[in-house]
Amino acid sequence: MTRTLLIPGIDGSPDPHWQAWWQKNDAMALTVHQDDWTNPSPEAWEAEVAGAVLHHPGAIVVAHSLGCLVVARLLATWPHLNIAGALLVAPVDPMRSDRLRQFKKAPRTQLPVPVTVVASRNDALLPFEDAADLADAWGATLVDLGFAGHINVASGFGPWAQGLDLRDRLAQRAQLWVRPAVIRRQETAQRKIV
Repeated sequence: MTRTLLIPGIDGSPDPHWQAWWQKNDAMALTVHQDDWTNPSPEAWEAEVAGAVLHHPGAIVVAHSLGCLVVARLLATWPHLNIAGALLVAPVDPMRSDRLRQFKKAPRTQLPVPVTVVASRNDALLPFEDAADLADAWGATLVDLGFAGHINVASGFGPWAQGLDLRDRLAQRAQLWVRPAVIRRQETAQRKIV
């Protein structure tokens, strides 16, 4: 079974959040912790996630909220990172929150791994149309959960078995994925240098 790296959003994902439940009930799930959950720094958060990916190459990354933006920024900046796939649940628009503004806008480029974006039609942190637009820019599959709020505890999401199924389907898709030619050429050139 492939390792699952859980990337929470601002303030973390304490019980009974679905990410906390996954951490407790899936031996292959590991939460990537941040030094400061309350006052996020783009550079610090990205460094923690990148470090976790380097320690667990080939993992499926499952991010929520601000964690989605961190993962998208990492993949856009460092496309050679060895991530098998990314499940991005309820991404945010950082311009809608004073606490998140330093993260600026999400990258608008195709991401180099299979990506599934899960969005809600009544998420206050990102309108569904904007989530669909991001999914399109990232080359991601979009899953419409209907009226599911921010897909967190406040909107009724505890264990969230459907999320596990989405992760498993993404992992299957990742096994068949062929990295874009540009990334393969960069990886080959790097191996020749070393």
